[in-house]
Amino acid sequence: MVSSQLPPKPDFEALAASAPATADRRTMILALIGNLVSSWSNNESLFIYVLMILLKTDQASAALTFATLNTTRARLDLIQRLAKITIKDKTLDRSLSKIIDRFNETTHVRNEFNHCMYIVDAGGQITHTQSMRIVQTRSSLQFGEMKPMDEVRLKGMVKSIKEMARINRDIWDLLPRLEGHLQSAGVRREGG
Repeated sequence: MVSSQLPPKPDFEALAASAPATADRRTMILALIGNLVSSWSNNESLFIYVLMILLKTDQASAALTFATLNTTRARLDLIQRLAKITIKDKTLDRSLSKIIDRFNETTHVRNEFNHCMYIVDAGGQITHTQSMRIVQTRSSLQFGEMKPMDEVRLKGMVKSIKEMARINRDIWDLLPRLEGHLQSAGVRREGG
């Protein structure tokens, strides 16, 4: 008989029986994951307004353009290319670039928790994540990195959520500056 490479099937009845004892910590971890995902999504969606300003269009057209591009990377590439040809104020251009760089850093954290398998112990405690990425080493291919859900990692999640909140505020602060810059640039071009 050929032995299976599958992991053992969890004892779901035992998990269900012991899960209430670990519910508080599990709920906290799931709340952190939810905060990461919703904060990141809100920040990504704010780039629709950046696109609207850069394209000098309405919100619906900007949202349509945004949604037509099927990856965050493609959306941000378009914004960065449009910024190069429309923003003449170097300080404003650097501010937008820094926000995009910071957003990209938080994207790595969001992806880490959005694209993984959550490992639980016999008591239902989330103990680790296993990345869904294939990692290639010199000698082999490995199925994703496994990381503990320890206090250091939880503090890192909280830090990332706080950074996402700062990015959100910074985008909101940038929007009127960007709009004003492009409006004044348009007036100068029209007025000669």
